[in-house]
Amino acid sequence: MTDNPKDERREHYKHFRQIPTRWRDNDVYHHINNVIYYEFFDTVINGYLMDHGGLSYIDGDSVGFAVETHCQFLAPIRFPDVVDAGLRVGRIGNSSVRYEIGIFKSGEETPAAIGYFVHVFVNRETNEPTRIDGDLRTAMEALLV
Repeated sequence: MTDNPKDERREHYKHFRQIPTRWRDNDVYHHINNVIYYEFFDTVINGYLMDHGGLSYIDGDSVGFAVETHCQFLAPIRFPDVVDAGLRVGRIGNSSVRYEIGIFKSGEETPAAIGYFVHVFVNRETNEPTRIDGDLRTAMEALLV
């Protein structure tokens, strides 16, 4: 992520997923509630890994556990806005990865929110960290900045 969140732009992200907001996403202040942003993060990350990395959350050998998250809010989003969730990878280790996400109102160049999500991949049976390899690693490396 850039040192200054105001410097983030759509062009800094390598993959996008369009996500419509829902009426129920609005809170009493008439904007998208903060917890919904983490749903956006999960949707763009796991959608990408399923589509491009062969991730199977049902019967795959490994699963990614969220161990650290962060979100910084820069501008409000309201229903019926559509967001473009931008995704890139900031770091890949042996068993962990840091995804960086930008949440953009459709058509806007600057994000309404930015954040990151760290997954540690573990063996489904033992919950012990496991190496990220194969198609999953290849998909992550494609988004590495």
